[in-house]
Amino acid sequence: MNAANSAVGAETLEAERKATSGGGIVSTVTRLAAVGAIVFFLATAFRSGWRRAETDFPNYYTAAVLMSKGMPVREYYDWTWFQRQMNLAGIERQLGGYQPQTPLTALPLIGLAHFPVQRAKQIWLVVNFCFLGGTVWMLARVTGFRPEQMTLLAFLGFGSLYSNFLYGQYYVFLLFLLTVAFYCLHLRKFGASGFVSGVAFGLKLYGGPLLLYFLIRRNWRAAAGFGVAVVCGVAVAVGVFGWRDFHYYVSQILPRALEGEIIDPYNSGNGTIATLLRRLFVLEPELNPYPLWNASMVFFFLRPFVSALILIATLLGLAGQRGSNERRDFAWFLIAILLLSANTASYTFILLLLPISLLLVDAEPPERIFLIGAFFALCFPLWPGWSAVFPKLWVLLAVFVVVGRTYWGAVNRNASLAGVMVAVVLAGVDARRHTFSYLAEPGQRYARVAVQKDAIFSGAPAVSAAGLFYQSIGRDRYTLRWLHDGVNEELVFDGHAFAPKALTADGPIKFELVAGGTSRMLAFDPATRRVTPLAVPTATLASTPTSVGLVSPDGRWIAFETDRDGPKQIWLQDAASGREVRVTGGHCNNTSPAWELDSSAIIFASDCGRGIGLPSLYRAKVGSD
Repeated sequence: MNAANSAVGAETLEAERKATSGGGIVSTVTRLAAVGAIVFFLATAFRSGWRRAETDFPNYYTAAVLMSKGMPVREYYDWTWFQRQMNLAGIERQLGGYQPQTPLTALPLIGLAHFPVQRAKQIWLVVNFCFLGGTVWMLARVTGFRPEQMTLLAFLGFGSLYSNFLYGQYYVFLLFLLTVAFYCLHLRKFGASGFVSGVAFGLKLYGGPLLLYFLIRRNWRAAAGFGVAVVCGVAVAVGVFGWRDFHYYVSQILPRALEGEIIDPYNSGNGTIATLLRRLFVLEPELNPYPLWNASMVFFFLRPFVSALILIATLLGLAGQRGSNERRDFAWFLIAILLLSANTASYTFILLLLPISLLLVDAEPPERIFLIGAFFALCFPLWPGWSAVFPKLWVLLAVFVVVGRTYWGAVNRNASLAGVMVAVVLAGVDARRHTFSYLAEPGQRYARVAVQKDAIFSGAPAVSAAGLFYQSIGRDRYTLRWLHDGVNEELVFDGHAFAPKALTADGPIKFELVAGGTSRMLAFDPATRRVTPLAVPTATLASTPTSVGLVSPDGRWIAFETDRDGPKQIWLQDAASGREVRVTGGHCNNTSPAWELDSSAIIFASDCGRGIGLPSLYRAKVGSD
């Protein structure tokens, strides 16, 4: 008997030794693979970002420089003004802007503002590599996976990581903040979790919906911490920029940014629900000339309806499973936030590392395979031709549904119907508001001028006998365009060309050229095509041109722009009686009126139905409705 027991014991020990040996081999292979992944990442993504200057980082850097100088934040959202400041900061062949960042987005980079731009980017990359390491460590602690396993999971998002480090983007830092928020939640430091979420909200908006998560979970301490962070952020923003500029952001920039009106809101590369619906239902002659069905009213209803439905479905699901699994609940809510986002790009999807890691802990093998595959697919670089069918949006929606199906089983039918009705009512109210604004926009009342496919910026018109001149964005710089004799000609100069103005009816055309960190005023003669310098005080060049009343050639009318009612709008004033007539409308900006030579109409720029501050041109007859 003892001999038999000894034999069984020996066999058991031998089996354990083999299992331990096999596990040790697997662990060693995993560690080596993780080290190899890190080395490969440093040799490719990190190295590329270290050497390349013309990326997204100069946008953040320029804003940090401007913040350190106390420049007004409302000017940051003026594309022309911001581009001028980029060049003055030493950034040459780089197009950029500050959309749709919050006033405080650049605050963490303000310490880098005194370094040259590429050195500042290199420091930012090193800091982000540390943020990535900290994220992996925290995820290992809260999931129970080994750090090398988390490293390999992060490496599956290499496509997104590559673009983050190549462009010097912000999303690794944001991922770190959101991971800290959950790590504090995991340690039951609820106030700290809410505070960090509020900080993320102040810097990049993604943390904002987490307040709803804390409320639906009845985590009052986290909600209070969030509120404290928001109050602190508002205090800092008002203290740095002043109440007027803060109010401008909240009332003018934030609402349109949340609706996806940034850069090109029709570009399928921005794979969001709002972009998909715009492409299907909204006609835009330059950016979306062939929608599936030109039905803007359908878009105005469906965009808020779909968004409200997703949010309500998520909150109802979480309410029905309250107290079940913090990891899974938090992860699902983050996926919903990304699905509702108004702006995504290749670098955005690294944020999924947090929810995917949390979901893998309790997932069954088939779900694990699906989640890992979806994470890889969402982070993988997309062939441009595929973007037209929004593949990443569908993958993200599939992840949301697959994870959410376990939550919706606990939602009763009456609550579901009530949720749908709430979504319908909210969408109807919002659609009605947008419809009234839409009907007042120039696109519904006036003729478009100088329409060009894919033209993202057509502004600052100048009328002369030689034709229409206006400011445009070319391949790598701002240019002038000249519409004459049925031809739309691009005039390219050695630098950025801004704000053309006709000095007389017969020319020449005055414009600002910004290059090499300096501004000059030049004159273009349409007859000879020669460019000559003009003597203008430097202070005039460094400031944004002030809009003043423009008298019509026949002296009867004065055209001017004003923001007294909110967005910038164009008005006409009768020179004799002083009577004023509003020409433009809509919750968008209409600027830069220029008279036609016979005083019969004005040409102006409008960003209605487009990205904030990225206009097209219209012609309004004087006296027309």
